[in-house]
Amino acid sequence: MVKIKIVNRGSQQLPAYATPESAGMDLRANITEPIVLHPLERRIIPTGLYIALPPGYEAQVRPRSGLAFKHGITVLNSPGTIDSDYRGELGILLVNLSNEDFTVEAGERIAQMVIARHEQGEFVEVEELDDTERGVGGYGHTGVK
Repeated sequence: MVKIKIVNRGSQQLPAYATPESAGMDLRANITEPIVLHPLERRIIPTGLYIALPPGYEAQVRPRSGLAFKHGITVLNSPGTIDSDYRGELGILLVNLSNEDFTVEAGERIAQMVIARHEQGEFVEVEELDDTERGVGGYGHTGVK
């Protein structure tokens, strides 16, 4: 398990896994007053958290399935990437895709964060790419059945 340095300048508990096999840790709204998200409105919700990931790791911010299904609340740039050299506060970009107002309460679990390894690539310019069975077949090229 990778160790992640964290500073909590908020009033909420640290991110935690809900079960032993959970991939994502819950992130909570660190707000002093409720925030109403109107239909199609987007807001950055503060968490009060600051992290330092080791090089070669990223934190992915993803929606909570219950909020998405029950209320139409999702993370707009999902998955959002937090790079290992970012040191600012973690802010969660929520959007309300429903037709009704949604109120974000202090301490509410608003997103989940997955820690993942990554690699950087280096482009090598060539004149042509190798042939494959798929070739240039793009969106929907295999049909629906």
